[in-house]
Amino acid sequence: MTQPRTLLDKLWSAHEILKREDGTSLLWVDRHLVHEGSHHAFGKLAARGADVAAPDLTFAVVDHYAPTRQRERIADPQVSRMIDTLRNNAKQHRLQLFDLMDPGQGIVHVVGPEQGLTLPGLLINCGDSHTSTHGAFGALAFGIGATEVAHVLATQTIWQKKPKSMRITVDGSLGPGVSAKDIALNWIARLGTGGAQGCAIEYAGSAVRDLSMEGRMTLCNLSIEGGARLGMVAPDEVTFAYLKDRPYAPKGADWDAGLEDWANLPSDDGAEFDLEVTLHGDDIAPTVTWGTSPEQALPVTETIPDPATLDPGKADAARAALDYMDLPSGRALEGIAVDQVFLGSCTNGRIEDLRAAAAVLAGRRAKVPGMVSPGSAQVKAQAEQEGLDRIFTEAGLDWVASGCSMCVGMNGDLVAPGKRCASSTNRNFRGRQGPGARTHLMSPAMVAAAAVTGTITDVRPLLHGRAA
Repeated sequence: MTQPRTLLDKLWSAHEILKREDGTSLLWVDRHLVHEGSHHAFGKLAARGADVAAPDLTFAVVDHYAPTRQRERIADPQVSRMIDTLRNNAKQHRLQLFDLMDPGQGIVHVVGPEQGLTLPGLLINCGDSHTSTHGAFGALAFGIGATEVAHVLATQTIWQKKPKSMRITVDGSLGPGVSAKDIALNWIARLGTGGAQGCAIEYAGSAVRDLSMEGRMTLCNLSIEGGARLGMVAPDEVTFAYLKDRPYAPKGADWDAGLEDWANLPSDDGAEFDLEVTLHGDDIAPTVTWGTSPEQALPVTETIPDPATLDPGKADAARAALDYMDLPSGRALEGIAVDQVFLGSCTNGRIEDLRAAAAVLAGRRAKVPGMVSPGSAQVKAQAEQEGLDRIFTEAGLDWVASGCSMCVGMNGDLVAPGKRCASSTNRNFRGRQGPGARTHLMSPAMVAAAAVTGTITDVRPLLHGRAA
């Protein structure tokens, strides 16, 4: 009898080339994704006079610096230089590039899955922490630093120590207006940003199985914000239906062989995890952050805590966060005025996210300005075919092109100092969306509710009689 293995065990052993005495493994990399920020690694490669080892396994995407307006004539010379650098590196090393005007362009963690580059059983690396998104397909996917990016470029391998395994089981069902974003913020608030420190999380349970691939990607994307190394969901029929006929997905007999292999990936019955956490979907409400960390989050119906009542190790951080956010303890989250909203990012910029926001905004006017940046050019085209763009623009929001945009602000899309933004993004630390910007993380539907009311608002009453 062989010992039951977890999904992590299976993926790790399938990619392990050798293991050093210190426990570090050399792993084969199936897909390497690069973007403008990868220029340091290409510089290291050039300094050695080296070539990319497997150019057919490396894919380049313009996303972090991608302008969301006036792409034909980029005004910012730094933005233009960063994009040109990626173009030159891709051309020199013969890499497939999803360039600014390419119909497949978008945020790297949206493009990979929608192109079928992301597949179950693969090891996927990118110089971006939210590479964990791809784990939603039953892939071993994690972000790496510039030196590691250079190593992958030069060798198509990476040195890593196997992380501890953690299973987060979410049973039951999610209520109306509750999404994968709320599951993630819920467990991070409960366990803290170090609650899954260095772990590989496998998400399981009926509430997770009921999620679409878009929802699973959101869940895995946010694993990093709880300290995890990566997040995963075992592949199933939902996964296979999403991937079938994608441009880079296997075809014909290769597809059939893939399905046979992928069916063996889920964790075996009786497999043991280093850590186990169980949540119930019915207990999860629309959730919003009040501070400067994803763990500083509560159900929208709650009040901001008094730092004096928190664990001593978190009290000082809470005081500093409330000072930066200009919020008093004891204040209800509902009714906090926002200055603007943002819909987009690799966390919540997919078609399902835009549909959820549009369900709230249809026939209503936004009381504050806002921007909607689809996660990819394909998502943008699909949204326009469905008429979602008209719902956003008729509500008074700006409909712009795809890219990381206001999530990180490298392309010039920023929240002004002191302004408060309801955002569907992944991070809310000081200055994330611009110097002095104050960010409240929430789901796309909650962002739409904030747009309609001009305040942080429980979206559920706004969904009565509407399909969300």
